[in-house]
Amino acid sequence: MEIKAEASNEAVIAELGARLARHRLNLNLTQQDLADQSGLAVNTVARIENGHSTQLSNLVRILRSLGLLSNLGLAIPYPPPSPIEQAKVGAKERRRARAPRKKPESEPGTFTWGESYWDGKDHGVK
Repeated sequence: MEIKAEASNEAVIAELGARLARHRLNLNLTQQDLADQSGLAVNTVARIENGHSTQLSNLVRILRSLGLLSNLGLAIPYPPPSPIEQAKVGAKERRRARAPRKKPESEPGTFTWGESYWDGKDHGVK
């Protein structure tokens, strides 16, 4: 069965249990073998395979024992950074070199901040 968004939680859990049982059988493991490898009670393995709810840590133990733990990343992929975070990082990253800015030359007779008002001559006025 394909797991679809409209399926009930119980149906999804039952399907996951059936898939885990199929993987266990493909590896030629008994429920007791899987229980021993994962450190769980055989009743816990049977409950999971029969579609009963369990602790998430039990599922992780079984996935690890069956060699399927890395597949969990496919079900819950790492989220990409938000556009705001990307903009923050991108703003700090230099993308090209710029030529140094040239100081504009002032025309004679125009006032420029930082210069004396009287053409650089100090008239004793402060």
